[in-house]
Amino acid sequence: MFYRPQDGHGLPHNPFASLAAPRPIGWISSLAPDGTVNLAPYSFFNAVSYSPPQVMFSGGPGMLRDPALPRKDSVANIEATGEFVHNLATWELREAMNKTAIESPPDHDEFEYAGLTMAPSELVKPPRVAESPVQFECKYTQSVTLKGLPGAEPNIIILGEVIGIHIDERVLSDGMVDPAKLKAIARLGYWDYTVVEDHFTMQRPRWPDDA
Repeated sequence: MFYRPQDGHGLPHNPFASLAAPRPIGWISSLAPDGTVNLAPYSFFNAVSYSPPQVMFSGGPGMLRDPALPRKDSVANIEATGEFVHNLATWELREAMNKTAIESPPDHDEFEYAGLTMAPSELVKPPRVAESPVQFECKYTQSVTLKGLPGAEPNIIILGEVIGIHIDERVLSDGMVDPAKLKAIARLGYWDYTVVEDHFTMQRPRWPDDA
């Protein structure tokens, strides 16, 4: 089949997110200017560079969110305060992560609601999810405003430099991150997720030896 997104797909549900998958989940903790803590998951998230290490996530109206609502709390907080933390979502934390996706007032405590523990960060003010085995402490670098639908809030890409990384050594094997121990989860489409429990290795070919 072929379809133009602007004309509709004719399927029971939008297939776009299922085709651009799996996607890491950015589980973002941030602080409002008044010190209110926010924790929310974003399925449009990824690493974007090595040197320096940088990550991005996109916050916008989304498919189920009222397009007239103001920008996401995470986006507003980070643009105002300049800091955030990405906490890795894992199989063991799947239910807690899902709870923090709730659309709630800005003063709602997602940590308490999801039964999670705040841990102090080393270099930034927003707290980390103590139960997560990996956290990236990030300094906000820039926002990129993307096209939005007429009458709706725009989609905003938040970019941040990773200035500190926490790793629980229990997820290491021979000094390397072990995906089978980490059990990171990722977003598919619809209401579906996946978990990394297996992997394979391929060496990149070298020129001219492997040509």
